[in-house]
Amino acid sequence: MIFIVQDLQRKQDTTIAWFFSLPALLGLLFFVFIPFILAVALSFTNLRLGSPLPVEIAGLSQYKRIFTDSAFLHAMKNNTVFALIVVPVQTSLALLLALFLNQPLRGMTIFRTLFFMPVIFPLSLVAVIWILIFAPGQQGMLNSLLELLSFGSWQARDFLHDSSLALPAITITSIWQGVGFQMVILLAALQSIPVELYEAARVDGAGRKQLFFHITLPQLRNALILVILVTTILTFRLFDQVQIMTQGGPNYATTTLMFEAVNTAFGSQQIARASAMTVVFFVIVLLLTLLQRYLVKHEGPIT
Repeated sequence: MIFIVQDLQRKQDTTIAWFFSLPALLGLLFFVFIPFILAVALSFTNLRLGSPLPVEIAGLSQYKRIFTDSAFLHAMKNNTVFALIVVPVQTSLALLLALFLNQPLRGMTIFRTLFFMPVIFPLSLVAVIWILIFAPGQQGMLNSLLELLSFGSWQARDFLHDSSLALPAITITSIWQGVGFQMVILLAALQSIPVELYEAARVDGAGRKQLFFHITLPQLRNALILVILVTTILTFRLFDQVQIMTQGGPNYATTTLMFEAVNTAFGSQQIARASAMTVVFFVIVLLLTLLQRYLVKHEGPIT
């Protein structure tokens, strides 16, 4: 009798869980799964907006075209460089900020709010602010600051229109805007570490260095994995900053996969080619995620 009641309770809990998960599942179905299937199907055609020609099956021709397209290859290179810089730098800064804001000092709530505020700002607003910072000549705050610090020897630069400086400028903008999100995740993980672990280690004579490498970092393992995975995905979704700050220029120096796909679809009206780009984008992000999960196995924290 007890087993029957437990089985009924388990079925009831499962039904309730599916009921509450239904809105999220429907959102994934209609806004992720179905659009992706349509993108895969369209990538094998020659569809163009406004074209009087009938839609025909083109096979792999769209994929062959994008992998010989200099703009798309530049976009892949820029995204790779951007991810290789942003992921480690932003994660390291987030960890340092989380360690600093985890101290029992006065005013920490204010500092936490200030560091997190850029995350809640719209990306369009953040991009406009940094356009003013990177503005050329005396109008730009960064140029004025560097001239002041160098006692007038700094030559003003047009950061967003210099092919060697445009991508680093966008990189700095993205790190500044997104580091607060990773900081909050790591700060929550830090505050969940049992105090007894530190007390026991101090009794054994462990110093601050030993506490960090043998207790703090192992306990933050899962949080760091989550931060790295999310940051990697977000770096390949870079679009807003590029669209507002540089429009992919100069000379494709800041073109990204997402920007090139959107520009191809709605600028050149080549829907089939843009669909092929989004499929390649999805495969790249999926492979990177699986590779990170394989290299850094998801294990529970050491207790």
